[in-house]
Amino acid sequence: MSMTDELTLDVEVLRAEFPVLGRRVHGDKALVYFDNAATTQTPKAVLDTWVDYFERYNANIHRGLHRLADEATQAYEHSRDTVREFVNAEDVREIIFTRGTTEAINLVAQSWGRSQLVEGDEILISRLEHHSNIVPWQMLAQEKGLTIRIIPVDERGELDMDAYRALFTSRTRLVCVAHVSNALGTVNPVAEMARIAHEHDARILVDGAQAVAHTRVDVQTLDVDFYAFSGHKLYGPTGIGVLYGRLSLLEAMPPWQGGGEMIRTVSLEEGTRFAEPPHRFEAGTPAIAEVIALERAIRWVTNLHFELLEEWEQRLLKHATDRMKGIDGMRIIGEAPHKAAVISFVVEGAHSQDIGLLVDQFGVAIRTGHHCAQPLMHHYGLDATCRASFAAYNTLEEVDYFVDALQRVVTMVRD
Repeated sequence: MSMTDELTLDVEVLRAEFPVLGRRVHGDKALVYFDNAATTQTPKAVLDTWVDYFERYNANIHRGLHRLADEATQAYEHSRDTVREFVNAEDVREIIFTRGTTEAINLVAQSWGRSQLVEGDEILISRLEHHSNIVPWQMLAQEKGLTIRIIPVDERGELDMDAYRALFTSRTRLVCVAHVSNALGTVNPVAEMARIAHEHDARILVDGAQAVAHTRVDVQTLDVDFYAFSGHKLYGPTGIGVLYGRLSLLEAMPPWQGGGEMIRTVSLEEGTRFAEPPHRFEAGTPAIAEVIALERAIRWVTNLHFELLEEWEQRLLKHATDRMKGIDGMRIIGEAPHKAAVISFVVEGAHSQDIGLLVDQFGVAIRTGHHCAQPLMHHYGLDATCRASFAAYNTLEEVDYFVDALQRVVTMVRD
């Protein structure tokens, strides 16, 4: 008997843990929140943890000797160990807290990239990437004379793995790829990509922002060198994220930012000696409350069991996809056989922005635009799509309500 046979996911009980899901918008419309790829909602347990910090032990960490500082420090460092366990990192020193995925990637670019890459070196970047895993590397390439080579994507939204293998040369130093595409939901074969990269003595950085809330992540099994994710896509707060880095790489990397906490000693005459990882990369007062709340969010989602989450979200995805295909002129962008619960779509004769604004009037929150993935949009000859993205607390009834509202909106804009 499998775990999913023994356990069930009670979605109605789950929804009761999210105060915002009880909101009514535009007068009397029940909120249907399908913008989870941008930001997930936050359960009461995480909100209570946030408030508890400020009400009981709000203090700076690491250097204070008083009771509050000690409690805050213990909670902060306990959070680091929870994250280590969550992604199965080998050493707690491999976990660095950042402001989010974007800052984590920039940290790698500015520290590892600037110190390790030289003119003529090559970086492989997939066409599926969010801008946060493109722009920092473009900036570095312009500064240091690097070459960026593009891993192509096919019509279904899958990476061309034969082309990926063929892109490697003796100058390839780094691969940058999303675990899950934020715009299409495509799940990329990062373990295979890491194996191929390492065969060519290259490193691999994975943007895991869209993966960690939906599937179990094991950085040792994936064998990646860097893995980045954000709290606000993991039922946690905004302004907090994580960079996992292989310890041997972190130990050789210089600091990115200077200030308090990241030093061992400072002398105006003799210069500064830096702390060891992870503190070397956490200059200044960190986002203490956010880190502690992230830890609670991780425990919350882990307790739901990822096998159940994946099964439920895939059911939502299939139901929505099947129903949406019945709308005249519907075109779903990206139909990879292995994808997360994200549907990106356009409708012939209807502007994406109009669809987004009008379904909002029915109480349905979706995302429209280029999703910070303009190179991917251009690949499909588009400027924008609509995107519906699902989470554990969404229901089949919400999917039906959304598709019915979408059908009415499409009819309205075409009349």
